[in-house]
Amino acid sequence: MGCLFSKKAKSKSPEKEPTPTTVEEKTNSSSNANNIDLGSNTAEDPPKQYSWDKREKVDPKDFMLTGLKDVTVGRLPGKLNGQQFVIQDCDNCKIFVLDHSATITIDDCTNCCIVMGPVKGSVFFRDCKDIKCVVACQQFRTRDCQKMDVFLCCATQPIIEASTGMKFGCFQYYYPELAFHFKDAGLSIFNNNWSNVHDFTPVSGETNWSLLPEDTVVLDHVPAPDPESEFKSVRVSAEASRSIVPMTKGGRRKESDESCLFVFFAGDYTTANARKLIDEASGKGFVLIQTKEVSMRPEDVSRVFQNEAEGLLEWITNGPVTALELNGDGVVEACNSMASDMFSGTKVFVSDNRNTSSRDVDNFFNFADMQMGL
Repeated sequence: MGCLFSKKAKSKSPEKEPTPTTVEEKTNSSSNANNIDLGSNTAEDPPKQYSWDKREKVDPKDFMLTGLKDVTVGRLPGKLNGQQFVIQDCDNCKIFVLDHSATITIDDCTNCCIVMGPVKGSVFFRDCKDIKCVVACQQFRTRDCQKMDVFLCCATQPIIEASTGMKFGCFQYYYPELAFHFKDAGLSIFNNNWSNVHDFTPVSGETNWSLLPEDTVVLDHVPAPDPESEFKSVRVSAEASRSIVPMTKGGRRKESDESCLFVFFAGDYTTANARKLIDEASGKGFVLIQTKEVSMRPEDVSRVFQNEAEGLLEWITNGPVTALELNGDGVVEACNSMASDMFSGTKVFVSDNRNTSSRDVDNFFNFADMQMGL
């Protein structure tokens, strides 16, 4: 808030003897005083404009879909630009919200396929049934919902409440603007807790949620836009190899007892290097279990990396670290080989002993989960 300053009073000069004036001079002086220019108060000058007068008027109808049936609808990239969005009372619709937004609430929808661009805050489904969706958000929650298939990227722990028949899979989706939308929404592609679901209202002897099969094809559940719709020009893909978010195994059972921790420290090419490693490791038959992007303090480095900590302290000052858990027989040796061949000029940490690599994984991801409140 700006400070208000008053003008400093000018010093008075010595008073002079008043000069006698005639009645006529007094009258002229009074007349001139009444003719003073009043500036912006005159009718001829335009009224002063303020910044809020110049803002583009927002129509609430542009930020909601309500009461629709049997149609393909949504918003193209650039139409929301971080605004809130509401979807309600829709039946048998295909909905594509291909932009970043602040929050999205979905109420009383049935038999709909929904794709949402990155959401900076929460996505909240209420009283919905037979929904298939692709969602990226900071928080995900459902209440009083039935039969939902969710391909999810969620920075925090997903929560279901009074909901049944919920099935979750890892986010797999692409359209050209999606990487920019993740950045605009403040989401990291490496922080995805899609399989770490919390049931707020569990029922003894019943399972309200499960994980979709690993070979599930996203487009079989959430089809691409109709060729005749306004979204036909958006180049959508649901192939795991093109997905912005890395495909992780999550909470499913690991096929090998050997895992390796691979950590990249912040730099200009951290994301590109991490994706390069994932592609190379996948090509060799190894499986990506989980990823995290998190900031570290000196005491965190000592606790997580233990004997290797001293040589890593200076690298955490550049920004968050990106960590990956890769799994498979022989993965530790393979990761060390890839680190030497592909990232010789990049500072990384790689488990160097298969006997202690599981401890490395546990140390880092337990720390990351605590840091993120999971």
